[in-house]
Amino acid sequence: MPDPWAWLRDKDDPDTIAYLQAENAWSDEWFAAHSGTIDTIFEEIKSRVQETDLSAPVRKDDWWYVTRTEEGASYAIHCRGRSADSATAEVLLDENLQAAGHDYFSINAFDVNPQHTLLAWSSDTDGSEMYTMRFRDLATGTDLADELADTTWGGTAWSADGTVLFYVTADEQMRPCTVWRHRVGTPQAADEIVYDEPDERFFVYVDLCRSGEWIIIESASKQSSEVHLVPAGQPDAAPTVVTPRRDDVEYTLDHWGDRWVVLTNLQATDFRLMTAPLADPSDWTELVAHVPGRRITSVEAFAGHLVVHEWADAQPRARILFRDGSERTVQGLPEPHDLELDSNPEWSATTVRYTAQSLTTPLSVYEEDVRTGARTLLKQTPVPGVDLSRYTSERLWATAPDGTRVPVDIVRRTDTVADGTAPLAVYGYGSYEASMPPWFSVARLSLLERGAVWALVHPRGGGELGREWYLQGKLEHKRNTFTDTIACVEHLIAAGWGHPQRVAIRGGSAGGLLVGACVTMRPELFRAAVAEVPFVDVVTTMSDPSLPLTVTEWEEWGDPRTSPAAEHILGYSPYDNTVPAAYPALLITAGLNDPRVSFHEPAKWIAKLRAVRTDDHTLLLRCEMGAGHGGPSGRYEAWRDEARVLTFLLGELA
Repeated sequence: MPDPWAWLRDKDDPDTIAYLQAENAWSDEWFAAHSGTIDTIFEEIKSRVQETDLSAPVRKDDWWYVTRTEEGASYAIHCRGRSADSATAEVLLDENLQAAGHDYFSINAFDVNPQHTLLAWSSDTDGSEMYTMRFRDLATGTDLADELADTTWGGTAWSADGTVLFYVTADEQMRPCTVWRHRVGTPQAADEIVYDEPDERFFVYVDLCRSGEWIIIESASKQSSEVHLVPAGQPDAAPTVVTPRRDDVEYTLDHWGDRWVVLTNLQATDFRLMTAPLADPSDWTELVAHVPGRRITSVEAFAGHLVVHEWADAQPRARILFRDGSERTVQGLPEPHDLELDSNPEWSATTVRYTAQSLTTPLSVYEEDVRTGARTLLKQTPVPGVDLSRYTSERLWATAPDGTRVPVDIVRRTDTVADGTAPLAVYGYGSYEASMPPWFSVARLSLLERGAVWALVHPRGGGELGREWYLQGKLEHKRNTFTDTIACVEHLIAAGWGHPQRVAIRGGSAGGLLVGACVTMRPELFRAAVAEVPFVDVVTTMSDPSLPLTVTEWEEWGDPRTSPAAEHILGYSPYDNTVPAAYPALLITAGLNDPRVSFHEPAKWIAKLRAVRTDDHTLLLRCEMGAGHGGPSGRYEAWRDEARVLTFLLGELA
């Protein structure tokens, strides 16, 4: 069937740019009429942030590294010193200076060599996620002549002597696929290929292990992986494979002093830990057995212990495993929360740093003695002028159409009661086995203070309840993601946490797909929706292998050029299921330089919505003309952008 809006795919067509500019002008007019509310919410957000602030210093060898922010400055300043108290003594990189003259600025690599004399850093100034790598002499504070164009987010690794940097570039489909060896002081043209991945399903990453002895190259698809090793002390050595890739077998590897530690799903749906001798990393012996429903997501090796991060019962946690076989669990927060490992660069560390936060607790950095469990709060993000005891969060469980219980976390002001009158804002993602732990947001408080209830849904397709939770929400089971979310919304309404006519849904990227699918399946259920850089033209995008990332995504969504994937995808693709109907008020965003979800997907969707809808609700597209997938880069512009979103939601849910 002909697609009347297919022409919007051409970024170089003046008519496409004119269309996007016209949509931006329309949204600007709407936001201008609500500028008073936007300004109020922006000032609320700003007032809850300590603008001049300092991160908890991190020790590596004889240096302490820290980032700081200054009032009025949009970006971070990276520093170091010889002690925790003097960690701001030496400025390594001021992002504000580098961002000057650019509408967009984002740092990717920030990697100091083992000698602490050189900094490899990369930046993107248009949101394309193509980064230019530079090398800063930390004695003089100036950049060397070396400049590496078109590097990716695929990682970096220094050689042991600090003279060679391994980095990754992408192919035409924006897939990180080639590892290069750059010798400091030589031109990029002289760089040598270390590893090249020809299989279009696989992404490549490179890193230096914590012990500093091995450079690890990982090539992974969404269903299998393969690791290669290069001794950090022999950067010219050819990489050696750990064990060749096998279909549906995933593994990662880390150096644990006298042995290797391996995390794998081999005969273990939710993964298990293995060890292997240094001389034969392919000879695996079980260390930690598989436990169904306890999804081990990562393992980090230190000289005397391992730190295991896992999800169990829709809650992240960490365990310390010792060489003698004993173990201890790190305690989190009493309410539904996030718990993640923080920066822990010291191989010989006897403490572990981690972060914890919840819907009511700001991001907190803890340091814990691995043996005794004695815990020190190093820093909690300040929230000036806010009484956090005014808010409360809890976990509820909804029932999906097939009887599956689905977790949903809510947060509200303590005096907001379940009487069926409150506006309800629902957020979700539900793809790629990405688990969405509760997080604290100062901007969200502007909703809660106006009586709203905010809910985080955990539908199948994420990883919150183990690998099976993911498998039941991908490929031919993808529709479960959307029906789970709808079930959560219906449960919240039935329980009195939202007025039936005052419900909004929000999500970004694959979460934007969730928004699009839910509002096309059940448009009457929502009063408003925010779809940020939404993946909504699934059939067309997944049918075109020339587009960025399409081939690598077939293992997530399926290939709609063949059955039965064609029928499954066509059944939920929002663009294809947008038919004459009354839809919620919609705010849709895009990024002209977005390499992940091309701008034409949201642009085509809003064009079709304008053509077929039977309602006159607010319908806005805001396309960032100089940014990409993540929207505005500076913190003040990001706050103002969030103020616009909250103004839209509050106005439509009033």
